[in-house]
Formats: sequence, C-alpha cells, structure tokens
Amino acid sequence: MLPEIEQLLVLQDRDQKIRTLRQELKIVPLERKELEGRLAAGAAELDEIKQKAREIELEKKKLEVDAQAKRDQIAKYKTQQFQTRKNEEFQALSNEIKRYENDVQSNEDRQLELMEQAEKMKAGVAIAEKEHTQSKSQIQTQLSDLDGKIQAIEAQLQQLDAERKNLAQQIDEDLLDHYERLFANKGGMAIAPLEHEVCMGCHMKITTQTAVRARGNKEIVSCEQCGRILYPSQE
Repeated sequence: MLPEIEQLLVLQDRDQKIRTLRQELKIVPLERKELEGRLAAGAAELDEIKQKAREIELEKKKLEVDAQAKRDQIAKYKTQQFQTRKNEEFQALSNEIKRYENDVQSNEDRQLELMEQAEKMKAGVAIAEKEHTQSKSQIQTQLSDLDGKIQAIEAQLQQLDAERKNLAQQIDEDLLDHYERLFANKGGMAIAPLEHEVCMGCHMKITTQTAVRARGNKEIVSCEQCGRILYPSQE
C-alpha cells in the first residue's frame, strides 16, 4: 500500500472519530432539553395536584363558615319566634328556619364529600411528592452525567484534533485538499477499499484497468463512479 494511502487512512480514522464526537456534542443540548422538560412537567403535575388539594380545603372552610352563619341565623329566628305573638310572623320565621336548616344539611353533606376527597388527595399528594422526588433525583443524575459526557468528549476532541493536525502536516497539500473535499462531500468516507473490482464506497463496479492500477500501489487511483480514493483490500 502506498505510504500516502496509509497516511490518509489514519487521517480518515481520526476525522471520522472527530465527526462522530461532534455529532454527539450537538445531541447533548437536545438530551438536556428533554430531561429538563421532564423535570418541569413533573413539577407542574405535582403543583396541579397540590392546587386541587388546596381548592378542596378552601371550599370546605368556606362551607364551614357559611354553615355556621346559617346556624347563627337560625338561632336568631328562633329567638324572634319566642318574641312574636303573630301567627303569620311565627309561620314565616318557621319557613325561614326550615329553609336554613335544609341549607345547613346540604352544606354538611357537601362537607362530608369534601372530607373524603381531601383524604384521597392527601394520599395522592404524598405519592406524587415521592414519585417526583425520585424522578427529580434520577434526572439530576442524568444531567450531571451529561456534563461529564461533554467534558469527556471535549477532552477526546482536543486529543484527536492535535493528532489530526500532526498527521495533516505530513501529507502533500494538494492531496490533503483533495481528501478533505471528498471527506466533506462523501459522507465522511474519502478513501474506500476496493473489493473484486467494486468500490466499497459507492458499491459500483470499476473498470479492470482502474482496478489493476489501484492494486499496483504505484499511484493515487480514484473510483470512476464516485471519485473516492481507492486502496486494495485484503481479498
């Protein structure tokens, strides 16, 4: 194999690794956004459950105040009954007392319903808080892992960039320029093995003459179909 091809293969290996790592770095912000979204959604869901619990408690307290006010009014009406001597006023007060007593009964029935709901909500809030705490801990660990991943990738990139720079300095400028254009335009594969007169870059058959030249290891030979630089594989 030509020394130039060997150099380019090593360079291509480094470039492919660099390309993969940079793609991973681009994905990390998306992964972070997804995790932070899950964390925010979990917190919002917990807040919603707590808000429902608070609303039940507020309604229950409002009913308690309203019921007490009606009981006080009933007591006043009863006092007025004892003080009146008119049957019409007495009957009117009786009707009001009956209406208020019915309201109090409905109020108390509703309070019982709310008490049952409050107990269920209390248990629901406890479960939701526990689940959110566990989920938050897991997500924070994953976010921390992402930070570690970024640091590791950046360290690898720094090392690979240094290796790549050293390798590139050893390659002819025109050949390097040709390789870099191919690498950018051919999906990260500028140099492809030749197997049975088939370029493994584009998987197209080349001419016998081109295959012979590539196997001769005396010159840089390119695929007639895709333009990739060819090197003979171990067939």
